[in-house]
Amino acid sequence: MSLSVMSAGPFRKPLHMRAPPVPQGRRHTLPASEFRSLSPEDAISVFEIEREAFISVSGECPLHLDEVRHFLSLCPELSLGWFEEGRLVAFIIGSLWDQERLTEDALTLHKPHGTTVHIHVLAVHRTFRQQGKGSILMWRYLQYLRCLPFVRRAVLMCEDFLVPFYQKSGFKVQGPSQITVGPLTFIEMMHPVRGHAFMRRNSGC
Repeated sequence: MSLSVMSAGPFRKPLHMRAPPVPQGRRHTLPASEFRSLSPEDAISVFEIEREAFISVSGECPLHLDEVRHFLSLCPELSLGWFEEGRLVAFIIGSLWDQERLTEDALTLHKPHGTTVHIHVLAVHRTFRQQGKGSILMWRYLQYLRCLPFVRRAVLMCEDFLVPFYQKSGFKVQGPSQITVGPLTFIEMMHPVRGHAFMRRNSGC
């Protein structure tokens, strides 16, 4: 599903009244800003952003390259990328989960009949940080999830210092995560996804 932030254009003249198009360079043919689901072809761009964002802070990546490809093959509809003039600048990757709390299996498995979206990773390219893009992308992603009738909630785990960021997006602390990665411990957070019928009628889903 492609979600564009481009606004609708003004009233257009009939074809026979329009001036011939002015030739433009390739970069001007790409949308200035676009949101769309990711595909396995985006995996390398995704991993490059993720690796820089996480290894520099914690030394660990939530998803390795093969795992990125794995989820973008199994459930691309649960991912969302933000592209500026065709360049990936931020992304979210999720999968479905079928239990109340996350376990080690949630790190690698996609449960097609689950009703919980496990958000594995949100990352922003280093040159686009401190611009609010992470919050905007999360808001768009949660709005998109409300269009999916089988989704009941979204969950994630994060380090302590990221808790306030996700709280601003409406996530609630569930408590310490059962999952550890080496010396790293995490807080599990949850966001309910409610009002499906109302949201579908009123959000253009």
